[in-house]
Amino acid sequence: MTTPEDQVLLRQAIELAAKARANGNPPFGSLLAGPDGTVLAEEHNTTRTDNDVTAHPELKLARWAARELDADTAAGTTMYTSCEPCGMCEAVIQWAGLRRVVFALSSEQLLDIRPGSRRPPVPKDGPALLDEVRAVFEGYYR
Repeated sequence: MTTPEDQVLLRQAIELAAKARANGNPPFGSLLAGPDGTVLAEEHNTTRTDNDVTAHPELKLARWAARELDADTAAGTTMYTSCEPCGMCEAVIQWAGLRRVVFALSSEQLLDIRPGSRRPPVPKDGPALLDEVRAVFEGYYR
């Protein structure tokens, strides 16, 4: 459930999405707020202007948080974003240890606005060569 304070910050993320669109990029914007609601960092999508398919604002903010914030601070932050994070961004948000994500538009709602944008899954084969790869990994995570 979002609070009135969440809605204020979510509107700022939507403004960042409008900025992305005005700059010729897909309309996605995000910000990261501390526990007291202070905006720590903000980003908008730059996939077209940077010619980088990974230049999603959520990914850029999660990478910033992992680099710039200690674990306790990251664990107290909330990401506000114009659209539900994609799988790539969601994974990085989780690895960065962020506490919460608040989004305006769900992935399903986005597909209603942008039909035909779902890409087919990439085929995967594996696991394979377990003994060889296990030798590389064993002992690293102790």
